[in-house]
Amino acid sequence: MAEQRILPGTVWELSQTVTEERTARHIGSGSERVFATPAMVGLIERACVELMAPHLPPGRSSVGIAINVRHLAATPLGKTVRARVEVTAVEGATVSFTAEVFDEVEKVGEGEHKRAIVDVERFLRRVRAKTGG
Repeated sequence: MAEQRILPGTVWELSQTVTEERTARHIGSGSERVFATPAMVGLIERACVELMAPHLPPGRSSVGIAINVRHLAATPLGKTVRARVEVTAVEGATVSFTAEVFDEVEKVGEGEHKRAIVDVERFLRRVRAKTGG
């Protein structure tokens, strides 16, 4: 069900500054003011979403279904991090990615991510059913 235009080998990059809100101390994943692992996961997911979005037909979106990351090095507050994601496979409605994250000095993270293409209305119906609405 994945659009044929999402092809293995497609690459997207996204950068952001390590702000206070993205630090381990602020998020609660550690005690230091360095780029948090949950923030790195969010950066990877956002890059994958941005890569896929132009290729999805109206009424379709993507949701994360799996992620596996390694945080390799710390990045201080105020520095820039950049995620590079690449489509490795498209199998039915599932799109698989590899990801690498760099700061201004070195590679600081890597991982794999999978997203599923969903029908937005059907997805939201299932969510509403959980709230009794």
